[in-house]
Amino acid sequence: MKKRVVAVVDDLFFAAKLRATAESLGVPIEFARDAEALIASARQEPPAIVLFDLHAQRLDPFALAARLKADETLRTVPLVGFFSHVQTELQQRARQAGFDRVLARSLFVKELPELLQHGSLKDAE
Repeated sequence: MKKRVVAVVDDLFFAAKLRATAESLGVPIEFARDAEALIASARQEPPAIVLFDLHAQRLDPFALAARLKADETLRTVPLVGFFSHVQTELQQRARQAGFDRVLARSLFVKELPELLQHGSLKDAE
């Protein structure tokens, strides 16, 4: 059984792109709607990777990442954030919150198949 991927994304069009890419690769993907549910679910079955849109409004990606990294059972789950290349301040905030990798959206899209299949975390950009 393949490990699951969790995404924290508000943008419905981008969520559809993530879902289509994951389905084409046969990778299960879930979309987090609630921080408490995400943490509870992750404690039961840690995801292979959690993907965050750093522009998300519904869930605070920075607070959620900090909570995941502070949790003894979840701190090793890789967290990857992506952002619009014009908002570089989000990159710094993400690193401070504990993200393992932070990518501009264009690079994230390019590397998405690898991230979904392997949860691969190359050196941070």
